[in-house]
Amino acid sequence: MEYVLISEKDNVRVCLDNGHKYAVRDIQKGEPIIKYGFPIGVATDDIKCGEQVHSHNLKTALSGTLEYTYTPNYEEAEKQTPPMINAYVRKNGEIGIRNDIWIIPTVGCVNSIAKTIADKTGALCFTHPYGCSQLGDDMQITKKVLCGLVKHPNAGGVLVLGLGCENNNINEFKRVLGEYDADRVKFLNCQDFDDEISQGISTVRELYGNACNDKRVAVPLSRLKIGLKCGGSDGLSGITANPLCGKITDRLVSMGGTAVLTEVPEMFGAEQLLMNRCVDESVFNDTVELINSYKQYFIAHNQPVSENPSPGNKEGGITTLEEKSLGCVQKGGTAPVTAVLNYGDMAEKSGLNLLNGPGNDIVAVTNLTAAGCHLILFTTGRGTPLGAPVPTIKIATNTSIAKRKSNWIDFDAQSNSAQNLFDLIVETVNGKETKNEANAFREIAIFKDGVTL
Repeated sequence: MEYVLISEKDNVRVCLDNGHKYAVRDIQKGEPIIKYGFPIGVATDDIKCGEQVHSHNLKTALSGTLEYTYTPNYEEAEKQTPPMINAYVRKNGEIGIRNDIWIIPTVGCVNSIAKTIADKTGALCFTHPYGCSQLGDDMQITKKVLCGLVKHPNAGGVLVLGLGCENNNINEFKRVLGEYDADRVKFLNCQDFDDEISQGISTVRELYGNACNDKRVAVPLSRLKIGLKCGGSDGLSGITANPLCGKITDRLVSMGGTAVLTEVPEMFGAEQLLMNRCVDESVFNDTVELINSYKQYFIAHNQPVSENPSPGNKEGGITTLEEKSLGCVQKGGTAPVTAVLNYGDMAEKSGLNLLNGPGNDIVAVTNLTAAGCHLILFTTGRGTPLGAPVPTIKIATNTSIAKRKSNWIDFDAQSNSAQNLFDLIVETVNGKETKNEANAFREIAIFKDGVTL
């Protein structure tokens, strides 16, 4: 078997065949286990050199909220000239890399109607259970996320489908939506029509007619916004796929582009690395608030902040949340952190943006889409069919899963280079279908925390 020592500071090495960790020297009980050059937990027993290090002899060291100090430690990358890509330029100046027609329900009550209209027209509908019987922040998050989807530039046209009596009715929704392109966004209250399906079909066909006039034009790749996500991670995620995405992030940012990293719980244990890359103290303070508020969310629900690695993660070699986080944040490369976004905020500053939200795959890709990401780089060691509303490039951490689930996977990180991935991104931007698009695997889910009436 082949092993790799990631950092000279590490006291474990990783088997490239199974992603699991093995001690490179004797480790005493209570001693930190070091991987990626940083602690990933504490040994619960004496561990002999060569012995496997996993759940039976390693535990997390994470606890509650912490105090942090701003100690900037980053370098601005040398600027690179971006290549040209072909995209649709919208009236507000945003670019889209697709020209699909979307149907967005304001409330879950009209999901079946949305699906029926989509089936009869070829439009894409994104159903969800919310929009009514919600209070406070939950309702505001629902509205903001749906607004981000309605305004997403990858949509050549959008039908906003309401019922008429819901809390998030179309008139209320428009107050949050603000200005919109009336040629691209149409509204339909189902209670207002005797035959809402025929009316919906007619409206979608009108949107198709308008979208047919849209043409791709050459624009610099610096206009691109890429989302970063991992799901079904394994012990190789932080060695192959995530660092490869980090190289893409650094290259994109050096060209003036934007990358968005989410999954806040999967920053726990690695957050100081991100904080040290904040461009100023204001962004640092926002990052501290992001981390501690999410920890407080766990604490308020009487849950440990360290409860994250799934059974699949553990089977793939990940033991603690610190270990998962130190691998996860590598998708952000070494780029400066320029902004912190909340649910429904749009990514407007170039550089690396941090986006509030859980690690849950469907919620995370929805948040990234609503933030304006044109496509998502999604790394996986275990394999997953999940796709976002936008093109979702699935990047396998190992060749085995890439071959076995070739119907899901777009790219094998174990046997390809960052240049190969960059080339695939440009091809995808210019129109090449990802596996999630070819399979029609596109879903959304909206974060919920509070009371349901």
